[in-house]
Amino acid sequence: MSKVERLLDEWEIEPVGQQLEDYWLGTGQEQYSLRELADWFNERLLERALEDSDESYVEGEVENMYELLTSDDSSLGVQAEVETRLEQAGIDVANLRKSFVSHQSIYTYLTKVRGVSQPDDTSDESQIEKTNTAIQRLVNRTNAVVTKNLKSLRNTERISLGEFSIFVDIDVYCHDCETQYSIQELLTRRGCNCSDSEA
Repeated sequence: MSKVERLLDEWEIEPVGQQLEDYWLGTGQEQYSLRELADWFNERLLERALEDSDESYVEGEVENMYELLTSDDSSLGVQAEVETRLEQAGIDVANLRKSFVSHQSIYTYLTKVRGVSQPDDTSDESQIEKTNTAIQRLVNRTNAVVTKNLKSLRNTERISLGEFSIFVDIDVYCHDCETQYSIQELLTRRGCNCSDSEA
C-alpha cells in the first residue's frame, strides 16, 4: 500500500484521493503540478488534525500555518509558535510532520494506485496558460500570507496599522529591448519588443 493510500485510510479522508486525480488532470478546474498537489494534500492532513482536535480556524489559516511550518523562509521562532499552538490543541506535531508527503509520493499514488496519466499537451497555448495559472496562484498565496501576518502583528500590537490592502504585482523588464510588462501582459502578447525587432 502506498503512503498516500495508507494516509487516506488512516485519516479517513478518502474523497481527497479523487480530488487529487481531478486536480492533476485539470478536470473541470485549474490544473495542479505534483508539488502543488503535495502541498495541498499535506494541508488537508493539517486541516483534518485541527478538526479532530476541535481547534477552530478561519479561511486561509490552514494554508498559512502549513506554509509557516514547512517553508525555509520561516524563522525557527515562527515555526515554534505554530507548533506550540498545535500541541496545545492536542495535536502530535512530530507525527503530523512524518505524515506529510512528497510530490513523488503523489505521483506514485496517481499513476500506480489510481492508474491515471496526464495527456501529453505541450502546445504553446497550453504551456503559457499553465505558467500563468501557476504564477497567479503564487501571487494569491503571497497576498494571503502577507495579509495574515500583518493582521497578526497588528492584533498583537507589535505594529500600528489601520485598514489596509496588499498589492502583489510582478513586472518583467527586458534589458535588450528596454521594455517592461506585467507578467500577464507579457504572456498575453507572447513576448516583449524583441520579437517585433526580429520580425
